[in-house]
Formats: sequence, structure tokens, C-alpha cells
Amino acid sequence: MHRPTESPALRALIDDRYGELVARCRVMGVPLHDDAGVAERIRRTLLASDFAFDTWFRQPQWLAPQGLERLRSGSDAGARADALKLPDDEAVCLTELRRFRHAEALRLVFRDINGLDELPETLSATSVLYEVLLEAALGWSERALAARYGHSRSHEGVLQRLVVMGFGKLGGSELNFSSDIDLVLAYPHSGQSDGARSLDNSEYFVRLARQLVRLLSEPTVDGICARVDLRLRPFGNAGRLALPFAAMEQYYQSEGRDWERYAWIKARPVAGDRNEGKQLQELLRPFVYRRYLDYTAFAGLREMKALIDAEVARKDLADNLKLGPGGIREIEFVVQLMQLIRGGREPSLRVRGLLPALTACEARGHITAARARALREAYVFLRRVENRVQMLRDAQTHDIPEDALSRERIALGLGEDSWEALETRLAEHRAHVSEEFAAVLMPQGGRTASAPVADVALWQRACTESLDAGVMEAAGFSPGAEVAETLQKLSQAGAVRAMPQRSREQLDRLMPQLLAVARDSAAPVPCLLRLCRLVQAVARRSSYLALLEEQPAARLRLARLFADSAFLAERVIAQPLLLDDVLDPRIEQLPLKRADIGAEISRVLATLDEREPEAELERLNEFKASVAFRLGLAFSDGRADAVATARRLAVLAESIVQAVTTLAERDLIAQHGRLPGGGIAFAVLGYGSLGGEELGFASDLDLVFVYDGRHAQAMSDGARPLEGSRWYQRLVQRVVNWLTVLTRAGRLYEVDTRLRPDGSKGLLVSSLESFAGYQKSRAWTWEHQALLRARPIAGDAALTAELAAVRREVLATPRDRAAVLGEVSHMRQRWRAERDRSDDRQLDLKQGRGGLLDIEFALQGLVLAHASAHPALLGITANAGLIEACRNAGLLDGEQAGLLAEAHAELLHRALACTLDLRSRIAPRDDELERLCGNVRDVTAALGFAF
Repeated sequence: MHRPTESPALRALIDDRYGELVARCRVMGVPLHDDAGVAERIRRTLLASDFAFDTWFRQPQWLAPQGLERLRSGSDAGARADALKLPDDEAVCLTELRRFRHAEALRLVFRDINGLDELPETLSATSVLYEVLLEAALGWSERALAARYGHSRSHEGVLQRLVVMGFGKLGGSELNFSSDIDLVLAYPHSGQSDGARSLDNSEYFVRLARQLVRLLSEPTVDGICARVDLRLRPFGNAGRLALPFAAMEQYYQSEGRDWERYAWIKARPVAGDRNEGKQLQELLRPFVYRRYLDYTAFAGLREMKALIDAEVARKDLADNLKLGPGGIREIEFVVQLMQLIRGGREPSLRVRGLLPALTACEARGHITAARARALREAYVFLRRVENRVQMLRDAQTHDIPEDALSRERIALGLGEDSWEALETRLAEHRAHVSEEFAAVLMPQGGRTASAPVADVALWQRACTESLDAGVMEAAGFSPGAEVAETLQKLSQAGAVRAMPQRSREQLDRLMPQLLAVARDSAAPVPCLLRLCRLVQAVARRSSYLALLEEQPAARLRLARLFADSAFLAERVIAQPLLLDDVLDPRIEQLPLKRADIGAEISRVLATLDEREPEAELERLNEFKASVAFRLGLAFSDGRADAVATARRLAVLAESIVQAVTTLAERDLIAQHGRLPGGGIAFAVLGYGSLGGEELGFASDLDLVFVYDGRHAQAMSDGARPLEGSRWYQRLVQRVVNWLTVLTRAGRLYEVDTRLRPDGSKGLLVSSLESFAGYQKSRAWTWEHQALLRARPIAGDAALTAELAAVRREVLATPRDRAAVLGEVSHMRQRWRAERDRSDDRQLDLKQGRGGLLDIEFALQGLVLAHASAHPALLGITANAGLIEACRNAGLLDGEQAGLLAEAHAELLHRALACTLDLRSRIAPRDDELERLCGNVRDVTAALGFAF
């Protein structure tokens, strides 16, 4: 450890005190073996702590070899809790509690100052010490009260104990050395005690609370044991010391304030009935963590910050390590804000300690790695300084001493060369924290940004119904009639008129900002009309209004999105939860691989309190909408190309089908039991654009279901058994129904099952044997074309392997090339006659000549004609991959493959863009389009197709 040079005054102080301790040990008969290692550690401790000197002087036995061994011990106070025996005599009890605390606190100082513990261990061990003290004092108080009044019981006669909830740094297991302890006391139920002199529980637990506080905080000749603060309880100092759970719940539902939500983030049971304490936490969780993303948390943060700033100014606390600018509290606020906004949706954020919570926010991408590192380093540094300030004299202070000697002691104890060096590092960290906090509390252009006066006036005129088309057109919205009418209707809408005053004030600040960003967008009128519909949709949800008011980046991005993409705008209006994705559109945060999406779906479903289908399907809808929406943003912003976007949409759909199949299987087993044998023996085949990994934003899913026919006659083992064939029929019905059912969060997908054997006349689910028989003997060529794009996307691995073998066998059958090209050409001509919507001015991107289906049919014809000679072609279902595979097999030359790949990518891009603009896939003809389609026509004709 680096040893800075002490000043003469400090060296004299240490020498004097060390000499006093040696003399004290001699007088008290305590052996002090002051070899170099021991002496060095004692002197280092004396440098940093008057409290350590005072404790050693009063209790010199801690300098004996056995005492020093305990001070070096790595085990916290919990390991010695059984040694804290409290006698019935109250005066002796008070003494024992305080001496135990002094001994354990001396151990904390000794290990921290001598580098035996890192900061997290010191804070955690300090928290454990106070939990031990609380439990011991509570046990003594319970025994004393029971001797007079009996034990507390509910009206049903169930024995009850006090629940002691720790808040603040005690709740977060990060207590500083001389902190007070923030407690809230509660008990489960009303009732009365069972003694000869019975007390109502309301009085019983108040008396118990008073006794507990007295044991810990009453001053004696040994000082106090702990400073207890009960002001966080319902109604503060005016409230009862202990309340039943029902009263707690009612208070927080009707009276709870935003700052109390911040306080409850760190709450945990620290003594008494801890199991009931956990029940209380669950009871109050909806108060702390809201179901939806909760940007109203900003208001509570500002309110608390304003109160703190007023206290700082009143008491001149600018340099206060905890409350001053850039202090510990600002770091806590940054992290807790993220927890409150998102904790209702993401249980991984519901952690109590600051450092674990910061790590969780970083892991979920809500705080960047660089910001997290800066905040973490500042927090550790500030907490170490704070702890050393308190260890100096065991004082509950967050202010650095003003005298030079004390400052030198703190600096040198922390390994700095001088107070000036420490002060410089302190200033750097606090400046970083202030900057981060200011950015979070008030983003540039956020709530305090003033809207243009003209836009404020526009909204005021809308509220007084004095807007007209001319006013709107003069303001930059032309044509103005519809927007004038829409704004006036919005101001008079029932949902707006019913707003609480605070929400209405929020709306009146927000609307001029929305007018400004809409005017600056690429399409002011459509953008503003859509924004008005969104505001009406979220008028009853103040957290969404808060998001738009607080986050200027979200406003700008939303306006750009609403101007550019009707499809994505409609998604946001229908599901305002997607506003969060507008705020944070980074595609790198998306799970894009199958395994990652599956893991994220499992995590999302695990956040539900109850595993029941309706809630699970709603959550799946929200997840699917979020991922698809961000894929849409990435595509529209040019961060992802069409082929990658279509493939990712297919992977998302595949993962959703897998999840729904698993849920349906679980539900069916619960009702009817399992079929004999291992595995589900069931598979889902994705056909069409899903099988070909070329899904659009609004595509339906072509699905075919197959089961192992060997289970057809078997009976399930449940209370209501089913024959195998009916069991699988019920399973498929559930899968299809759950994929298509409308939930509060929307519908997952439309499903088309007509590609199954015998089409809509066939059974919804086929045995593997009947599926194989149909494909080998009765299927048409167009059905084999469809089979080329089919791939297993869910179900039993063994059965999907068998299905893949059947598919290869069917498609690798030798075929006459001319016959195949003729049949494929005939089917293409038939489809074009029935479905092509092209004309002289517009081209159907999918069905038109030289369009996407011409490419797809040509590739299918080539594979069917040549798969027997080139079986590797059957391992690919995506068109982009097939183009390259056909080139590698020599079925396309390099130029032909290049022309088809270029056309496919551009046509797919234009088709997806049409969907995002809520247009059918029909594009105006232009030179580029004509060139691409002409190339496709030339290539397909050269290959022998007559499309």
C-alpha cells in the first residue's frame, strides 16, 4: 500500500496516541505484541480514526492478540450474533448493545483502513451489523412486552410479529459507517394480544416500536447504538409508529407521493417477521413499479431535488458529499429514475443496492457503458470519502472537516499524497456527476424549453374553438381545414376534458411543442393529424404525455416517423407502449438471432405474476410489436437493408410460433395429460414468405401442422384423456387461435393453413405418413413449388428431422426439365391473369412482369428440375440464398445471378417501403424499375420460362 508522508503534527498525534495505548495496555494487563506488522496497522488506523483510538482506550482487550485476530476477521457481525446475549436488566441490555456495536464498528474501521475490505464489503458488513442489533433489540423488546401483555395475535388467533422494513442505505445493504437507519414498522393484521392485560394490536405494536427505538437510540455513558429515523412512515411524524398492512396499502394507493416510490425501491425486511415483510413488499409493488413505462417519475425526482436544493441553500451544504451538487444523492437519482420508469416491465431492474442497480441498468442498455463506468467510479470514490469522514469521529456527517489536520488525515488515509490531490479528484468526480444528472433531469430542449409563442397561441385558439383553415395555413399547415378541425376536437374531447389539472397543464405545455416539430417535418399536415390522434389515445395515461414532454429526442423522432411512415405511425397510435422504442431505436439492442429472441421471450414471460394464457399472449404481442417496430425503424432509417429486415421478421415470427406452441402444449397437458413416449412428436412447417425467410411487416403466416402417426390411437394420461389424433387436433386449434386472437395489445399474426394436404378440405393437422403419402402421390407441381419454401419452425426435433427427410425425398425426385418449366410457366401465367394489378403507369411489385414472383417461380423451377443432380439446393429456402446457390451449381451464370440479386433486393426494398407507407405493393413505373424488371424478364426467358 502506498504510504504518503505525514506532516510533523500528524506524526506527533499518532506517536502520542500509540504511546497512550501501549501504556493503557500495560496498566490493564493486556498483552500488546507490537511487532512491525501489528504496529503498522494500529498506527494506520489511528491516523484515520479518533473513534478507533477512543474504543481501544476504553476497551484495550481489542489490542490483545485475540482481540486483534477478531478485528482482522473477514466474517461480518452475523457470525457473532449468537454471542450478543441480552439480559433482562434493561440497563445492562443497553450497555451490551452499545459495546457490541463499538467492537464490530472497530472491526469495520480496522479492515477498511488497512485495505482488508473493498468498499462493497465494508458497506454490506455495516448493514449486517445494524440488522443484528435490530433483531437483538426487537427480541428483547418482544419478551419484555409479552411478559406484561402477552403475544400479539390476529382476529383469527394467528401469532404476529412486528415487521421492520429497512429503507435507504440500510435497505440497499450499503450503509455508511455512522449513518442513521431509516425504518418503517408494520404488522400484518388487526387483533389483540393474548395476555391477562390485553392490548389492541394498534397500541401493542406502537409500544413495541417505542421500546425498540429506545434501546437503540437512547444516549448512555456508552453513547448510542443507532440513530433511528421513522419519518418515512405513512403521514411522516404525524403518523402512527406502526400500521397494519391493510392501512399501509390504503395509504399508498390514495395518499402515496412520488418521493415515497423512490424510497420504496430500496426497502427490504431487516428484522422481525421477514416472510411477512416480503408479503408487504409484494402488496406495495404496484405502487412502486407501474405496469407501463412510467415517465411521470421525472416529476417526483424534480420535486425531491427542489427540496434538497432548498435545504442545501438554507444550510450552506454546497460541499456536502451526499446532498451537494455532484454528490451521492444525484448518482442515486439517476439510477433510481431508470428503475422507476422501467422496473414495472423489467424485474431485473428491481434491485436495491446502487451498484447492482447500476449494473442492471447497464446490462439492459438503459445507461451506456461509458456513463455507467463514470457513475460507478464517482460513487465508489464519494462513498469511500464519506465513510472515512464518518470513521474519523463516529459522527453522522457528510461534510468534510474544515481544519487542515483532519483533512490531511482523511487524504492520507485514502492513499492520496495530500488534501489538495484528494480535493482535485473529488471535484472531477462531482463535475461528472453534475453533468450526468443535469442531462437526465432536464434534457436540452426538454420540459423547460419554451415553445414558440405563435404555437402557444395556436393551441390556445384551438382550446377556445377560434381556429380556422386560414390561421393554420398561415402557420405552415396547408391545407389547413382538417388540422384546424382536428385540433379543436382534440381540445374538447371527453378524455382531454376529464384530465386532472396536473395532466392538463402537461398537455398545454406539450401541444405547442408538437405543433413546432410537426411543422418542421417532411409532411406537416399528416404528421400533425397523426400526433393529435396519438395524444387523444394517451390522454388518460400521463406517463406517455410525460415521455413526450420530457424527451425532446423522442418528440423529434416521433414527428419524423409520423411524417414518413403511416404504417409505423398507426402501430404507435394503437400501441402507445411503442413510444419507448421511438425514444430508443438502437437496433444493436434488439435480439436478432433465434436463440437470443427465444431467450428474451422467456425473460419477458417470466416477468408475469401469473402464468395464464391471456396475460402471456398479451405480453407476447407487446414483445413482437416492439421488435417488429424497431425493425421498421431500422429499415426506414437505412440502417438495415430489405433482405436482412425480411429475414429478421421471419426469425421473429418463427420464435413467436415456437413460444405459442409451447404455451398451447402446456395448456393441453394441464387439461388432458401427456401422450405416451418422449417428446411432443409434433411439428410446425412454415411455408411461403415465412418459410422463405422473406416476411413483410404485415404478412400472414402460412402454416402446416404434422404429427407422428404412431401416436394417433394412443390415449393421453390426464384426468380427461384424449385419443392422440384428437389431442393433436386440439393442440393445433389452440396454436392457430392464440396466434390470431385479438388481445388488448393487438393480434400476433393472421394465419393461413390452406397449403396443408388437400387444402381447406383436409384435416387441420396431418400424420407424417399421410403428409408424405400426399406429397409423393397426389400433390401438384405448384404444391411442390410451395414445399421448396417450407421448413420446420417449431416442434419436436426428431419429427422435424423425419419431415426434412420426406421433403428431400419428394423434391429430389428426377423430373423432366421441359415439363417442369412448362408447368411452372403455366402456373405463373395463371396467377398473373388472376392477381396482377399492373397497368401502363404502375407496376405490381409482386405480381407484375419481371416482379418478385417471376424471380421466385424461376428459382423454384430451376431447383425442381435439377435437385436430383444438385441436392444441396434443397437446404436453402430463401430467394436471396437460392440465387447464389443456383450460380454455384451452374444453373445461372454470374451475370444472370447478379441481375436477379439486384432486382430482388430493390423490388423487396420497394415492397417493404410500400407497406410502411400503408400503400399496396404497386409502384409508379420509372426508368430504374423498368430496367430491373426488364433484366428479370430477359433472364427468365433465357432460362426457358414463358412468364
